[in-house]
Amino acid sequence: MRMRKIAVRIVLGLVVLLVAALLVVGLSLDGIVKRGVETFGPKLTKVDIKLHKVALSLFSGSGQIDGLVVGNPEGFKTPQAISVGSASLALSPGSLLSHKIVIKYIKVQGPEITLEAGAGGSNLKKILANLNETSGGGGNDANAAAKPKEAGPGKKLEVDDFFLSGAKLHLSLTGLGSATVPLPDIHLTGLGKEDAGLTGAELTKRVLAAIEQAAAKAAADSAGAIAKGAGNVVKGLTGGTNNPVGNAAGKLGKAVGGLFKKQ
Repeated sequence: MRMRKIAVRIVLGLVVLLVAALLVVGLSLDGIVKRGVETFGPKLTKVDIKLHKVALSLFSGSGQIDGLVVGNPEGFKTPQAISVGSASLALSPGSLLSHKIVIKYIKVQGPEITLEAGAGGSNLKKILANLNETSGGGGNDANAAAKPKEAGPGKKLEVDDFFLSGAKLHLSLTGLGSATVPLPDIHLTGLGKEDAGLTGAELTKRVLAAIEQAAAKAAADSAGAIAKGAGNVVKGLTGGTNNPVGNAAGKLGKAVGGLFKKQ
C-alpha cells in the first residue's frame, strides 16, 4: 500500500511538472516565434523584417500574427515591400512534438504589397533572388515541384492551405509614377505535404514566388493605363500629340507592359 501511494505521488508530480513545462513553453512560444522572424528573416531575405505581435495557443493550435512588415532591398525607394495587418493560422498541436509541424491553414487578409520596378528589375524579384542565394537552390516558379532537401536538424513545415485575399498592390514605376490596383486572391495547397516538409526558407520562397508572379501579372495588366496617364500629363504640358516629347511618352507607355512581363 505504501509503495502504491509513493507511485501515485510520483505520477502526480510528473503530471504537474509536465503541465508546468507546457505552460512555460506556451507562454514563451510567442516570443520565440517573434524573435525568430526578426532575427533569421533578415538574414535570409537581406531586408529588414519587423513583427509587432504573435499570439499562439499551444493547446488549441490557433494563432494570430499582427503587424508584419517586410522592407525593401537596398536601392529601392519605396518604404516597404509587404505589410500585413494581421494573419491567422491553425496548426496541429500534436505535430509540435514530431519532426514536421503541420499547419492546417494560414489566412492573410488585406495585405498591402508594393511592386517597385525599373530597368533593373523589381523589388519582389530581388528579395526572391536573395532568398535563393542565402538558402541555396533555384526555382522561382510558384508551381515548381522541386523537392526540398532531406530532413535534417530542426523542424520542417507543412502548410495544407495558404490563403491571401483582399490584397492591395501598389505599383511604383520608375519615371512613370504610381497606382494602386487589387491583387487577385492566392490559394496554395499541400505545401510540404508529400515529402519530409519544407524549411522556413523553402516555405517563404514558395509563397513569395506566388505573390511575385501574381503581382507581376497584375502590374502588366495595369501598366498600360498608368503609362497612358503619364503620357497625357506630358502631352498636356508640352502641347499635343504631335509634340516629340508627347510621342516619346506614348511609345514609352507601350513598352511598360513588356517590362513587367519580362520580370
